[in-house]
Amino acid sequence: METRHTKAQSNAEAHSSNNLKPFSSATRKSGDLTLNMSFRLSVLVLALAAVAVLAQRKRPAKDEWNYRDGSEKINMRGVANLTQVLDNWRFDILSEMKNLLQNDHQSLLPDYARIQPLAEALDDLYKEFNALKAHLGDLSEKFVAIETFIDELKAQKATNAAPARRRIIKKKAPTV
Repeated sequence: METRHTKAQSNAEAHSSNNLKPFSSATRKSGDLTLNMSFRLSVLVLALAAVAVLAQRKRPAKDEWNYRDGSEKINMRGVANLTQVLDNWRFDILSEMKNLLQNDHQSLLPDYARIQPLAEALDDLYKEFNALKAHLGDLSEKFVAIETFIDELKAQKATNAAPARRRIIKKKAPTV
């Protein structure tokens, strides 16, 4: 009967023929080699890191950026056009925000009706504002009457010659 050896069997025989025990000196030597290699690799990485840090320290600090360098090469008409475009955009954006806040503030602001105390405070604020506006209107109507009276007095004073001023003397009360 012929025996066929597979590759796995021949590898197993080769390892068993060495008769190495798990903690024999040969095994320790190969373990020492991997430990020695990992130690060397660690030292190498540490040395590279130290070199990188030292290289960073030796670089001279750069001077402050001089914005005037190359300023003569700039096309000022292009800069003016860009400035004009940015100004137009700013104006358009601010105008649109103003229009939205005045006409459609619900699209920008959150729905305050969901927050009950805040909604009540806003209602009170609107009522107070409207009351102040009405009171200001009443005061304006009263001042209109006073302004017309003052205007009539000034006109009368301007048309009449300035009357001679009379001196008023107060009498003293008799002392007892």
